[in-house]
Amino acid sequence: MKLKVLTLLFALTLSVCNAQETRPGPQLPPETGESFKVGIAGFTFAKFDLDKALETLKAVDVHYLCIKDFHLPMTSSDEEIAAFHAKLKANDVVGYAVGPIYMKTEEEIDRAFDYAKRVGVKLIVGVPNVELLPYVDKKVKEYDFKFAIHLHGPDIKIFPDAEDVWNHTKDLDPRIGMCLDVGHDTRNGKDAVADLEKYHTRVFDMHIKDVTAPTKLGYSLEVGRGVIDFPSLVKMIRKVGYTGVCALEHERNMDNPFMGIAESVGYFRGVIEATKQ
Repeated sequence: MKLKVLTLLFALTLSVCNAQETRPGPQLPPETGESFKVGIAGFTFAKFDLDKALETLKAVDVHYLCIKDFHLPMTSSDEEIAAFHAKLKANDVVGYAVGPIYMKTEEEIDRAFDYAKRVGVKLIVGVPNVELLPYVDKKVKEYDFKFAIHLHGPDIKIFPDAEDVWNHTKDLDPRIGMCLDVGHDTRNGKDAVADLEKYHTRVFDMHIKDVTAPTKLGYSLEVGRGVIDFPSLVKMIRKVGYTGVCALEHERNMDNPFMGIAESVGYFRGVIEATKQ
């Protein structure tokens, strides 16, 4: 009798173990198979070190990071850059670009291009002074990099929206374009969806955020809580065949942004899933 009970318990235990081994896992992220990728802009983690940033990316299953110089200083040695990439690789993260980097002199432009080359990326998100654009044009031809000008809405005088960036770059090398920050574009009174359609040939990076109003008084908040029409934005991303990264740049509660990051990534991915044909 005792043997039968032990046999039954063993069989039951084996059955439970087999059931656990075959339990289905989560589905792949909704952007899987899309032409674009979901990432996070490094500025989101302005108050945290790289380890915390990577921990957060892992928690929300995001694998693309735009590198900010507070995580990888522009003065980094080749050995430090290699160690940085090794840490990213160990966490299944790709550093796809550097920036935003502000540039007020030719020397600062030289330094930014050299930095990007040593880091091993071919996309710089930058904010050069307008009078330096001919020099940026020269460097783009020399390095064969793409240069995405980050637009900032009504907060600073240069490059407030997509139209302004377009007007300053349309006659320059086609590798000079924009990082379309949909929040700042909206805060400058523009329609980010229409601007993506109009200027998509020069959109090399995108910053995803929501805002409370299409004015300077509007402020950044979790994706889905503001005025931006994200279903229309995702449909337009597909329509124009955008192949870059949609990088969440979360700027609310930056001392403790983690719930907001999770909510924003989850909402954006929900829109991606819900708008699939």
